Amino acid sequence: MSLLASIEQQEKETHAAIDAASSTAELDEVRVRVLGKKGSLTALLRGMAEVAPEERVTIGTAVNAARDSLEAALAARKTTLESAALTQRIEAEALDISLPGRAHPLGTQHLINRLTEEIVEVFRGIGYSVVEGTEVELDYYNFTALNYTDDHPARGMQDTFYVVDRSGDVAAVQGESDVMLRTQTSGAQVHAMEEQKPPIYVLSPGRVFRRDVADPSHLPQFTQIEGLVVDKSITFGDLKGTLDFFCKQIFGPERKTRFRPHYFPFTEPSAEVDVSCGICNGEGCRFCKGTGWLEILGCGMVDPNVFGFVNIDPEEYSGFAFGMGVERIACLKYNVPDLRMLLEGDMRFLRQF
Repeated sequence: MSLLASIEQQEKETHAAIDAASSTAELDEVRVRVLGKKGSLTALLRGMAEVAPEERVTIGTAVNAARDSLEAALAARKTTLESAALTQRIEAEALDISLPGRAHPLGTQHLINRLTEEIVEVFRGIGYSVVEGTEVELDYYNFTALNYTDDHPARGMQDTFYVVDRSGDVAAVQGESDVMLRTQTSGAQVHAMEEQKPPIYVLSPGRVFRRDVADPSHLPQFTQIEGLVVDKSITFGDLKGTLDFFCKQIFGPERKTRFRPHYFPFTEPSAEVDVSCGICNGEGCRFCKGTGWLEILGCGMVDPNVFGFVNIDPEEYSGFAFGMGVERIACLKYNVPDLRMLLEGDMRFLRQF
């Protein structure tokens, strides 16, 4: 067979192989076998020196034409195969959009955090600013500067978590340690009065700790919000108006409030604030124990003795303070019968809010 006939035969067979290739991998094998460095057509080009001079132009032209034809055929077949592979992959990965979607549950803010922010926003709206206290506090700020006597029961080990030293010695016994986990956020008002000059309108939310056994109405750790106002000509009427406004914002405009005399070391006079029961509308039911009222917070006018610890003249300034437990507010607002339900992490309960 002549060299030209061999070239034509090889070109014809290669075109057939290109058309028969069912994947880009098979197509690449054809390309390497014919047009690769050691391919059959490439070998012809490299052997042109052995061709008779008078045939070189003819043979060279035929080889180049065959190579160009095969490269074009390879490119076209590759495009076709890649397009078919893409179509096949798309069909295999296609989603049936007629199927219902899968809902992924989203996390939400815990009820206590959400209610704390809601309460803070109520007081921000009437001019209060927020101050941060420390959870580990000195006895001076937690008790002494708040007018607690040295023998007050709240200072005892049975009520307060005192901090021990690293050795574990009983350095936490009352009288030997003045560092504790705060039992109330009231200490923040002392810090505020030390750091600011009147007028003072502050709110201090945060966690507090007491040696209580968890039961439906008590927790060893809970969230408290303390409020303090110090200004000229502040009266008990200002206190009543502020807390009545707060109760209506949180519980609803139809709810009523009442103030009952009480005692706190750092306020005089002092009072407990009740809100009318939202279940029976004040008629009396099991939830409010038949009274029609629910206790929500304590308050009072700042005792002049407290002003003495922070160098504020009680003849020029007066003020009031109040404190509330957010968990208790949540239970009263949403009719939750047991404080422990707020901390157990039962999603069946928490999803209600």
